[in-house]
Amino acid sequence: MAVAPTMVNIGYGNLVTAARVIAIASPSSSPMRRLREEAGQRGKLVDATEGRRTRSIVVTDSDHVILSAITPETIAARLAPDFVGEAGE
Repeated sequence: MAVAPTMVNIGYGNLVTAARVIAIASPSSSPMRRLREEAGQRGKLVDATEGRRTRSIVVTDSDHVILSAITPETIAARLAPDFVGEAGE
């Protein structure tokens, strides 16, 4: 029997397979803005913000770039419940 993949909520009912996530980044830096633009040109950009402000960029192993309105810390906590983040460092 096949095991169902673990899905992570990236906001507003949008889910991504946890095993496919490579990185979660803030969209404010210039390299992240370039990554977003290049993914759009290649047809690999997925906008999961539901029209809200982009707060994180999720990069997958399939080279897709997913925009989310949820903060990187929140998504990381959903990926790894034991994640502490900056507040606990």
